[in-house]
Amino acid sequence: MTIKERYKGIIDWFTENMPVAETELHYQTPFQLLVAVVMSAQCTDKRINIVTKSLFKDMPTAKKMAESSSDEIYEYIKSVSFPNNKAKNVYALSCMIDTQFGGEVPSKREDLESLPGVGRKTANVILSIIFDTPAMAVDTHVFRVSARIGLTNNSTNVLETEKQLVKHLPNKLLTIAHHWLILHGRYVCTARKPQCEICGISEWCKTFQKNNKNIQ
Repeated sequence: MTIKERYKGIIDWFTENMPVAETELHYQTPFQLLVAVVMSAQCTDKRINIVTKSLFKDMPTAKKMAESSSDEIYEYIKSVSFPNNKAKNVYALSCMIDTQFGGEVPSKREDLESLPGVGRKTANVILSIIFDTPAMAVDTHVFRVSARIGLTNNSTNVLETEKQLVKHLPNKLLTIAHHWLILHGRYVCTARKPQCEICGISEWCKTFQKNNKNIQ
């Protein structure tokens, strides 16, 4: 099977079976999505949604959050991973957005990545979801699933994975493909025990084919 055939089969399956795929983080504004994504590092979306419900109710905007403090934000998010660092970053990025960007989340990559706690992955999420800019955000799920099913080859880091995915995926599908891979990795192609028996793309999966040589 060629890489082109693998991509086509997987894209066709997801297009038919998962025509709608979106982030599971809860948000109402670009700022809220940015905060949620920053806090989601090494933490479940379920946990983030629990803590942001009250956080966003009391501090829905960058201005409101900038008027608080990292200690105050910490009290809302102390049940997430690395709460001290995340509280400091969320407070600092809120202050920057309020003072340097007029309270609005910036639309340029370099501006996004200048914000505390915002790296390439988070910037790609915001660019693709909020600003409809072709970008592929690579998190642990995307990195693992892409390698396992054979969408990437010998990639050793997230940037290389991103480059390989962008090379083979149509620009118009980058955003939804990001969510396809995340959701597939979260619920089917799980890290410790992938559920190949219920996987709809096993016939195009490089690892499944290798482990089941009689499957064509």
